[in-house]
Amino acid sequence: MKSEIQLKFKEQTAAAYLSAPESGGPGVLVLHAWWGLKPFFKLVCDHLAEQGFTVLAPDLYQGRIARTIDEAKAFMEQNNFELMGDTVEAAVKHLQAQTGAPLGVIGFSMGSAWALAVTANEPDVKAVVQFYGAGEADYSQIKARVLGHFAEVDEWEPLEYVRQMEADMKAAGLDVTLHLYPNVGHWFVEEDRPEFDASTAALAWERTFEFLRQNLK
Repeated sequence: MKSEIQLKFKEQTAAAYLSAPESGGPGVLVLHAWWGLKPFFKLVCDHLAEQGFTVLAPDLYQGRIARTIDEAKAFMEQNNFELMGDTVEAAVKHLQAQTGAPLGVIGFSMGSAWALAVTANEPDVKAVVQFYGAGEADYSQIKARVLGHFAEVDEWEPLEYVRQMEADMKAAGLDVTLHLYPNVGHWFVEEDRPEFDASTAALAWERTFEFLRQNLK
């Protein structure tokens, strides 16, 4: 089952993409990178649905999609973060109504920071996956296990920052596993990007699927 839906909140609406197996399954929220809800992230939802999950990806950009890094940077400067936060919250509520608990959250780059914020505010989230995006949150409020996929050398996400996040999470008592991948760059799982690395992406997804199965099923 695949469908485009409209989330309604505070007299606003936002689009979202829903993909689910016919028999349903545990809920997973997918939060896109700074490009917007481009086709790749909908394919991610479909692949997760094939693994038995009910997956929802909200459009945090109100239909805009960046096709270059410069466009993405411009979008970041123009973003209405209150609207984005409300959109994420509405998506969580919709997914909870569809699936109950527990929930998983996957964030890509910019979306990874939103994933941590969701996880700190939603006790139903039991598994969070970060793809090449670090972030900050009140880790003392997080009840989920954390899995991260990062490039060893990444101009957009320095390893020093990633390691500090990991240390802060562990100091707060979180169960954290971060994988560092050599010889790849940021966006290494995104098939429409020149940084895409097929073998590394396959390994990262294998680890992600198993992590979600262990914690949500």
